[in-house]
Amino acid sequence: MVDEGQLSSVKTIGRAALVLRALAAGSDAGSRLAEVTERVGLGKATVHRLLGALVDVGFAEYDEAERQYRLGYALFSLGATARRFHLVEIARASLARLAAATGDTIYLSIRDGDEALCADRCTGSFPIRTLTLDVGDRRPLGVGAGSLALLAFEGDAEVARVVNANRGARLRYDGFDDATMDHLVRATRDRGFAFNDGRIVSAMNAIGVPVRDEDGRVLAALSIAAIRERMEGARLEECLGLLKREAAEVAGRLAARHAARHAGNARPRRMRVREEQN
Repeated sequence: MVDEGQLSSVKTIGRAALVLRALAAGSDAGSRLAEVTERVGLGKATVHRLLGALVDVGFAEYDEAERQYRLGYALFSLGATARRFHLVEIARASLARLAAATGDTIYLSIRDGDEALCADRCTGSFPIRTLTLDVGDRRPLGVGAGSLALLAFEGDAEVARVVNANRGARLRYDGFDDATMDHLVRATRDRGFAFNDGRIVSAMNAIGVPVRDEDGRVLAALSIAAIRERMEGARLEECLGLLKREAAEVAGRLAARHAARHAGNARPRRMRVREEQN
C-alpha cells in the first residue's frame, strides 16, 4: 500500500515536470513567474516554490535582473547522459572502421561528472598496442586525448570549475597542473582537436575529437592512440581526418535517432491541470 508521503512525492515530481515543460515552451530569454504559472495551471506560490527547488539543483536558472526563469545547464547534462545508453551501440561501427583503417587503438570516452569514462575500445592489427585504458576506466577530465576533448569545448566557466575541482585527482599524473591545463585547453580549441604528446606514456601519442549533438554540446569523444612514430606528421593528419569523419558520422546517427524518437513521441498534450489543495 502506498502511504501519503509517497503520494505527495509523486505529486511533487509531476508538478516539477509540468514546470520544466512550461520553461521549455517559453522563449530563449526565459519566462516570468506569472507566465509559468499560467501555463501549468497551479497556484503561484506552488510554482514559485517548485522553481526555487529546480534552481537549487541546477535544472533551472533565474535571471535576477530580468526576473525570468529558463532551463538550466544541469538538465541538458542529464539529456546528454540519457543518450549514453545507445551511444556505445551507435559508435561501435565507427570504432571498428577506425581500428581497421589505422591499425591502432581507438577509444570512445564519455563524461561522467568531472571524470572521463572509457565507454568502449577497439584494437587494430598493429603488433605494438597502446592499451592505456580498459573499458570502465576513469580519468580526471583533461587528462588524456579523449578526456581533454571532452573538457576543452565546454564554456570557460565550466572548464575553470572542473580544473579547480580536479586539482587533487590530477596529482596522480605528472605535468597536469593548473597552468598546464589552461595551456592544453587553449591549444585544443585552437587546433580543433586534442593532442596528447607523450604526457601519460612517454612513447605514446594520441589525438581526440569531440562528438557533438545538433546544438553543439559535447556528448562524447573519439580518440586514437599509437606509438609516437605512428602519430606524427602526415600520418597524424591522415588519422585526424578519419577521426573527424567518424565523429561526424556518430553525431549524425545520434541526431537521426533522436529525431525519430521525438517524432514518435510528438503527441499533443494538455499542460493545464486542476488546482490541487495544498
